[in-house]
Amino acid sequence: MHTFLQSAIKQFEYYKSVGERAMAQVPDDALFWQHNPESNSIATIVKHLRGNMLSRWTDFLTTDGEKPWREREAEFDNDIVTREELLAKWNEGWACLFATLNTLNEGNWHTEVFIRNELHTVTDAINRQLAHYPYHVGQIVFIAKMAADSNWASLTIPRGKTQEFNAHKIAEEAGKKTT
Repeated sequence: MHTFLQSAIKQFEYYKSVGERAMAQVPDDALFWQHNPESNSIATIVKHLRGNMLSRWTDFLTTDGEKPWREREAEFDNDIVTREELLAKWNEGWACLFATLNTLNEGNWHTEVFIRNELHTVTDAINRQLAHYPYHVGQIVFIAKMAADSNWASLTIPRGKTQEFNAHKIAEEAGKKTT
């Protein structure tokens, strides 16, 4: 449990960071841009993630993860109007997730949890969200990359820099082994 939970938290932190670094690269208006009416803006994706996180992680061990108060359809309305509001919603969702994960321990790890009345182990429920949130963070990155265009700074290994990156990483790891 402990190793898995630490790993899951690390992955959630990573994807939160990826989303934030992507959103930081775009002007405010790009946060609200939609390719077409069927597409989501970055702001809409953030709103959906927040709604999902609040629903899934509030009273995680004691109530169904699909809360009766959640208005999922409204999550896709484009009604966030400022970067500040967007980031507040982003942070609220992630804070709920991390607060809940930090309450998990050996004593409650084997609790059965439900999402839409479907039985999950705690591990399965976490894995379900570890698949869902990076999917949407990837959408945020894709939209941000289009919006930033030639001003985009790679969030991982830049094109054409793989060999240089690998050589640096290998040397860095080798240095850790000798100390």
